[in-house]
Amino acid sequence: ETQDPAFGLESVWIEHGQRDYAQTLGYTVVDASTVLATHLKEILERNAHELLGHEEVQQLLDQLARSAPKLIEDLVPGKLSLGQILKILKNLLRENVPIRDIRSIAETLAESGGQSQDIGVLTSQARVALSRGIVQQLIGPTEEIPVIVLEQNLERILQKTLHPSNEGGVGLEPGLAEQLQNALLETYHQQERASQQSILLVAASIRAWMANFVRHSVPGMRVLSYQEIPDNRKIKVVANVGRPAD
Repeated sequence: ETQDPAFGLESVWIEHGQRDYAQTLGYTVVDASTVLATHLKEILERNAHELLGHEEVQQLLDQLARSAPKLIEDLVPGKLSLGQILKILKNLLRENVPIRDIRSIAETLAESGGQSQDIGVLTSQARVALSRGIVQQLIGPTEEIPVIVLEQNLERILQKTLHPSNEGGVGLEPGLAEQLQNALLETYHQQERASQQSILLVAASIRAWMANFVRHSVPGMRVLSYQEIPDNRKIKVVANVGRPAD
């Protein structure tokens, strides 16, 4: 017995001759090469932000400059440095957001870069520009997005409680952090048992912090802000974290 490294499912290695028998029992059988390929793909996606460097970003911008020279001329170094753009792209990749649509990213940064130099703010703006692709990646073409939300009072507390830490980020009182982690884990497992994806929908002001929090405590959960819901999609609340049980 083992655990599927990509999706965490309970699995069993079998001999090739047992394949047909396992299928007759209703098991999903996947050959070893597919398992390895899927695992490698998962590893690459999970660590893509570590593989991106200045040279790769410069290549992306050079390629875009062939079709949109004025855009790149306006963006670098007029609005942002190459290093700043690298940090923003790394932030996107860290949350498994594809950066293939580099034109939309560049257009957003060229517009927003004149108003703010904050990497977090610019990353959020880029995410909104890419929101259709982000949601498509999560649930496909389905119009309705099943989401988990925070109870209103809990969300207000988080917005008021998050404060600058010594590392320049934000911190949360340890007791509250533990309660939040336990509640999110419980909800995640409920969704898992129902074969549903865990998508947490929160206010834009705490989205980045929540994304970082769940990345370490509830790795399978994804976090969106209300601003990242495309106009052609609807939300369906499937769980409410922090609300007392009826």
